[in-house]
Amino acid sequence: MGPAARAGSNPAPGATLNHLYLRVTMLEKYRFLEHTADVLIEAYGSTLEEAFENAAIAVFEVITDTGKVEPREERRVAVEGTDLENLLYRWIEELLILHDAEGLVVSRARVYRIEGGDGEYRLEASVWGEPFDESRHEHRTIVKAMTYAQLSIQRRNGTWVLRFVVDI
Repeated sequence: MGPAARAGSNPAPGATLNHLYLRVTMLEKYRFLEHTADVLIEAYGSTLEEAFENAAIAVFEVITDTGKVEPREERRVAVEGTDLENLLYRWIEELLILHDAEGLVVSRARVYRIEGGDGEYRLEASVWGEPFDESRHEHRTIVKAMTYAQLSIQRRNGTWVLRFVVDI
């Protein structure tokens, strides 16, 4: 089944894959694609910052229903990377560390800035959520780690598309 079919849209006759990406990204913030053993995520944004925000929420959607997570507590996050792909890896890794160390589940993310070039990139953000509460939060899947498998960052028709796999 192709990406458009999984997204629930019917492609127009003669539509190209790029047109389908544009159509899908206008409706969705992220989606989960087929993967043999882990979870393949594709996150979208009109800005790179928005795509990173949506990637964060997608990871926590694997863990629980983020619609039931109240944004009660804020955590500031700053990470550095050698390129955009490494920055995405470090961003998700840092959020998983917060989850593992504090039990924090995230329902909102705001990336204030992504800066850099020439081997030095920096992201500054805040995330909001609350500690996991079994009485209110659904147990879905444990996300063990971020991986470099299939990791890519592309810009298609004005939309940033982040693709990555998390180990479950």
